[in-house]
Amino acid sequence: MKSKLLSKKMLITLAFGLASGLPLALVFGTLSLWLKDYGVAYRTIGAFSLIRLPYSFKWVWAPVVEKFNLPFIHKIGKRKSWAIFALVGLMCSIMGISFFEPSSGLMYMAIFAIMISLFSATLDIVLDAFRVEIFDENTRDEVNGASVYVLGYRLGLVISSAGAIGLASVLSWGSVYFLISLILILGIIAVCVADEPKIEVKEMGGNVFKSAVVEPFSKFVKKQYWLSALLLVFFYRLSDSYFGPLAYPFYDDLGFSKIEIAYVSKLYGMIATIIGGILGGIIINKINILRGLVVLAVLQGLTNLLYIGLYYIGHDVFSLIVAVSLENLVSGMATTAIIAFMSVLCDRGQTATQYALLSSLMGLARDIFASSSGRVLELTSWPCFFVVSALLALPAIAVSCYLYKKKPDYALKT
Repeated sequence: MKSKLLSKKMLITLAFGLASGLPLALVFGTLSLWLKDYGVAYRTIGAFSLIRLPYSFKWVWAPVVEKFNLPFIHKIGKRKSWAIFALVGLMCSIMGISFFEPSSGLMYMAIFAIMISLFSATLDIVLDAFRVEIFDENTRDEVNGASVYVLGYRLGLVISSAGAIGLASVLSWGSVYFLISLILILGIIAVCVADEPKIEVKEMGGNVFKSAVVEPFSKFVKKQYWLSALLLVFFYRLSDSYFGPLAYPFYDDLGFSKIEIAYVSKLYGMIATIIGGILGGIIINKINILRGLVVLAVLQGLTNLLYIGLYYIGHDVFSLIVAVSLENLVSGMATTAIIAFMSVLCDRGQTATQYALLSSLMGLARDIFASSSGRVLELTSWPCFFVVSALLALPAIAVSCYLYKKKPDYALKT
């Protein structure tokens, strides 16, 4: 039976997405604006992208999350205990960074930002596996679950980006971060009420490394065109991610106030993202995931070019609304598509390790390439920067077209 959108599973999936999406902006766009407010150089802001490298290497400790029990609290369930551990650690890390300012505690902020990334990456490992495993092995349910997850994820991003910026106009940045950390209590509640997935995880024998690491990866590489699938995941969100660290500094350079940025991003951006996330699921179920990936890869590159027009128009709220809304609409659809694609790639019982590998690849592209964004901007101009970000969509277009032509069996079930 199909999972209803308002079922317990879907509401829990929504909360999982909210908890996963909340931390990213706190070490990404929102943190960039906080640093810019204190006069930190663009090259330093861009370099702060490297702080998010734990997202890119979470596959290293994903086997630990997959196979090992936490002391004392493991009796509530393997997935649930790891989720609670990550959520509490994440909440404490966000609270920790709230006590410092860039002018006098930049190094301490970097340390706590790394801790946020570490706990957030660990949370992603367990919640991604949790989310995939609570649904039956039914691709349509997985796609619907991915759509709801993206909705929650984007709501989390809106709260920690546009919501945070709006609050920063009346509160200190530290107070904003502290308040946002408390929202993670919703994630803790969702984990507590969720049922532990009834997925058999193979117990480790004498060879721990083989059971925890080798088997999940060896099983994955037996899939059709597995290398192309990895390349698609790596490149797919690169175009949008490259612009991410400098989005709010760009709006600030054009003269938009924090209230204007927050208003447009929170109201129009959130609405467009929600619509995009839902449309992404509908499109995938209607036209097949492979065809959808091709179309949305092209649209991602095109929407980045909208900001060139905004640059020449300057401080115009209506133009900002149009650019942000269209970009968020496409981004929501593309995120649903790539998450659904990664979900159908995973084998049950080894979900945490395999999904961590896939999402780490996407994060690696974001963090490594995005770290150069500030330097590219300093050497060129905003229009040239957006052209570069749009061109970064070309690899994703090429690989998605290749997979569409080859039609691997795991993607044809949608």
